[in-house]
Amino acid sequence: MSTEVPAAREAVAVPVVEGPPASPEALEFVRFCYRRSGVSWPELYDEMCATAARGSYRGLDYESLATFGISFALTEMPRLAAMTQRIVDEERGARGPVIRVALAG
Repeated sequence: MSTEVPAAREAVAVPVVEGPPASPEALEFVRFCYRRSGVSWPELYDEMCATAARGSYRGLDYESLATFGISFALTEMPRLAAMTQRIVDEERGARGPVIRVALAG
């Protein structure tokens, strides 16, 4: 029995292929999910999946969302992550700075 440990593979860079610009419907779906959860990527991905599974956004499910450019396929993750980051940045900018106050208890 060999005790040799196989060498780890080096990371492989996967090129990100730019897709078509996000449709207004796709951006509104991401915005809806962000406003409901207030979280960013990757937690926002979970919220988006749950929303699609339930049809909570205008009754749209996975298949319907795909027609607007929202795909949850592994190969589309970089594009989806970039789209969500854009929305998170816009939403945070629209709210202005967050001021945290500690209350004495």
